[in-house]
Amino acid sequence: MSYFSDIINGTKTLLTGMRVTGGYFFVNFFTKRDVITQQYPNNIETLEMFDRFKGEVIMLHNENNEHRCDACTLCEKACPNGSIEILGDKAKDPETGKNKRFLVKHIYHLQMCTMCGLCIEACPVNAIDWGQDFHHVEYDRSLLTKVLNKPGSKIMSGIKG
Repeated sequence: MSYFSDIINGTKTLLTGMRVTGGYFFVNFFTKRDVITQQYPNNIETLEMFDRFKGEVIMLHNENNEHRCDACTLCEKACPNGSIEILGDKAKDPETGKNKRFLVKHIYHLQMCTMCGLCIEACPVNAIDWGQDFHHVEYDRSLLTKVLNKPGSKIMSGIKG
């Protein structure tokens, strides 16, 4: 008896799922309503992502090519799988005369990132954030390793290091 009831219940759930899918298909096909589904390769020039989309980690820079990262390495320590590498150094600050950390390279391995956001939460000066770029198709995995600080960039004044 259980065998036939399983077949009936399975058929019932299959038809329920097909009713939902078929409803979307026929209603959108005949009424020409806007469809939520994006035709990704065809509309790549006009496609906009939502504000909360997590595409990649980026370092924020201002119009003077200055960033907020003081190479504290908290984002590197917070990353569970080593997606971030911070290469920093210390030098004398001309204003105070004390040794101060500065960023040499902020390396981000996108191919290892799980998009967990722990690095962004750990950053005490909000130097990194989520970017909107989603098109990361590469044949060579080494092209997914990025240096986040722009060439010639420096730390903003007022950031303690």
